[in-house]
Amino acid sequence: MFTGIVQGQGQIKSITQGKNQRSFVITLPKAISLHVAIGASIAINGTCLTVTAQDSNHFSFDVIGQTLKLTNLGLLQQGDWVNVERSLKYGDEIGGHIISGHVSVAVTITRIDNTDDNTTIWFGLPDAHKKHVLPQGFIGLNGCSLTVGAVTESEFCVCLIPETLRVTGFGKATIGSQVNMEIDHQTQTIVATVERVLASQK
Repeated sequence: MFTGIVQGQGQIKSITQGKNQRSFVITLPKAISLHVAIGASIAINGTCLTVTAQDSNHFSFDVIGQTLKLTNLGLLQQGDWVNVERSLKYGDEIGGHIISGHVSVAVTITRIDNTDDNTTIWFGLPDAHKKHVLPQGFIGLNGCSLTVGAVTESEFCVCLIPETLRVTGFGKATIGSQVNMEIDHQTQTIVATVERVLASQK
């Protein structure tokens, strides 16, 4: 489990193509890589991955084909930067919201509005998740715990402060980029429960 508070960014050192999977070597900041053991879970762009090997602060991860298709990890290239968060430990502060690292879908950045105080980024809203994305609700985007600002029929937005832009990859976001989205599990459970109750009353 994760909190959605991105701890820094890692850089793709190398990618090795296998049979229906890819192996990534990612260089993590030393402050994040301390005391990380093989088998540990680390969120890369909000996707929970398992450390398979380590060489100093270079960590290896194997990603299966299904994950490559569902998330933006399949688009990564050598030299790209990714958001990184280590898994939650008992007693840690939860500054965001509980994130599982199981990405629901990748969404596309449709527009970016910049002001002096913050940046508003808009994303395409998939039909299947219109019922899950609510104004002022939690959402995970590339591993960041964020609050939905507004929702239209086809888009939703989040507002980002300068610190979030500095620490995460959103500071270099561009229109057309694919971003991993994880729906808040409490919202998803409530919606599914209400749908079942209403269906049973028909």
